[in-house]
Amino acid sequence: MAELDPPKHAAFAAPPLAAAPTLAVNLPASPAVLPASLRRKVAWRLLPYLFVIYIVAFLDRVNISYAALAMRGDLHFSSEVLGTGMGVFFLGYFLLEIPSTWIVERWSARRWMARIMVTWGVVAMATSLIHSATAFYWLRFLLGAAEAGFFPGLIVYLGHWFTAEDKGKAVALFMAALPVSFLLGAPVSGAILGLHWMGWAGWRWLFVLEGAPAIVFGLVNLRALTDWPREARWLEAGERETLAAAIAREAAPQPAALKAGAFLRRREIWLLAAAYLLICSASYGFGLWLPSLLKRASGGASNFTVSLWAALPYAVALAAMVWFGWSSDRRRERRWHTAAAVWLMAAGLAIAACATHLHGAAAWGWTLGGFLLAGAGVYSYMPSFWALPSAYLSGTAAAVAIGTINSIGNLGGFVGPFLMGWIETRTGSFALGMLLLAGLLVASGLLALALPRAGPKA
Repeated sequence: MAELDPPKHAAFAAPPLAAAPTLAVNLPASPAVLPASLRRKVAWRLLPYLFVIYIVAFLDRVNISYAALAMRGDLHFSSEVLGTGMGVFFLGYFLLEIPSTWIVERWSARRWMARIMVTWGVVAMATSLIHSATAFYWLRFLLGAAEAGFFPGLIVYLGHWFTAEDKGKAVALFMAALPVSFLLGAPVSGAILGLHWMGWAGWRWLFVLEGAPAIVFGLVNLRALTDWPREARWLEAGERETLAAAIAREAAPQPAALKAGAFLRRREIWLLAAAYLLICSASYGFGLWLPSLLKRASGGASNFTVSLWAALPYAVALAAMVWFGWSSDRRRERRWHTAAAVWLMAAGLAIAACATHLHGAAAWGWTLGGFLLAGAGVYSYMPSFWALPSAYLSGTAAAVAIGTINSIGNLGGFVGPFLMGWIETRTGSFALGMLLLAGLLVASGLLALALPRAGPKA
């Protein structure tokens, strides 16, 4: 087998036999071994583009956190109204997530994701027109419905192209778009907030300028992606056959009953869904309120300055996420990596919550330090967590299970932001809310460790 020259291509090099696992193994050994040149070719063709479109998607989901800095005053929204609007996105997301993911697997990933991107781009831009809380709630709900299926569809799509040997690394590199979307989006969003063109406030232009790229990439998507290896004209005929055969070998035969939804009786699926619900409650409660948390802790810094500070935890998140994905693949271990990442975030939120009782430079230093530690865990669980469903299920069952887990889990995107806004409205402080989020993360880590070691796939 051709080998990669480290360290340049280490991210997609097969782990050497000498690198014995040091943690409990909970994944079966991959039966498929692909040439390094083929693995590298697929990675370079797909991952950069998926990386970019996921930045566009996630920025449209979370730019409300920056717009809220100005919307609060212009529209006279309370923290409770903002938290409800932030979270109602995930109710629309929940309703269409599972059927949308099923369509990705059974019809066409590139066509369905193109539809998703164009639709959410239109709705995101329409948010610039709101003048009331009711319109705010409805457009956030429709944005969630439009985006439903995009993320789990991408996870399913990666399973069409990467074997277990590389799946964790592929997910980690593609999902590095999450912290990068904050790193790029924070200063850009902060700068747009300062605009005032044609009588429109900057936060309205924020939705227009950051929603338009989704429509453009939705049209590009029809030519940029290939649904299956057998259709990839950018691969040689022998490469197409080798890759398709390797992917097929890893997909164990699926009982007919499982196709009808019997997989929902699997204990692992409900443990994963419960863990993800708690994780999303905490991560969205933190991420969507982070600019407001920093503005409060800083004593009222400018919106642009706050946006720059909000990027710092995600610089830490980027490095930590890639390391966790690499470590999880090298040790072929998923449960402990998931738990360790979410517990890092819990520790950071607890520190920041306690810092609200301090004063002056000490309060600011401990708050920022807590948020940086939270950043180390906020996305680092993802590569190991999203490798787990495919360790228990395969084929259509795995695709629908991923959609189910993501759909249920993302209801936490309503719970966390809403609770943070509701608690702040009634107590005048975010401290209790952050402690609550930390407790949810501790529980999610325990649920991840309660998962069984992977056995034969259904």
